[in-house]
Amino acid sequence: MPNERARELRKRLTPQEVKLWVKLRGLKSSGFHFRRQAPIGPFIVDFICFRHHLIVEADGGQHGMAPHASKDSRRDGFLKSQGFRVIRFWNSDIDHHLDGVIETIVAELRNPHPDRLTPVDPPHKGEG
Repeated sequence: MPNERARELRKRLTPQEVKLWVKLRGLKSSGFHFRRQAPIGPFIVDFICFRHHLIVEADGGQHGMAPHASKDSRRDGFLKSQGFRVIRFWNSDIDHHLDGVIETIVAELRNPHPDRLTPVDPPHKGEG
């Protein structure tokens, strides 16, 4: 089920997710491979670099409101408990400061995750 939902979400990226995806795909030549709309446990994350345990989320304004903010907090707690770092960007930052967003992401990728000193291979194709 999560894989089917992720597949559907990949077909319906927001304009900001499309902009970010184009830039994240460009990082592959630097050794940073991202997947989009990937299932992690019960959640589907916007973008993930499994090797560096980094999740990138693109958030609209609704994520600043109480119900979404508390849901995001619980979600981030779960993802962190699984060994991932989560960074979030507002859609407006992606629209107006995309280069700065990418610089922030690259800086995170270059800093090793404090809980994991060796990279972990992502799931095999078809597993997420």
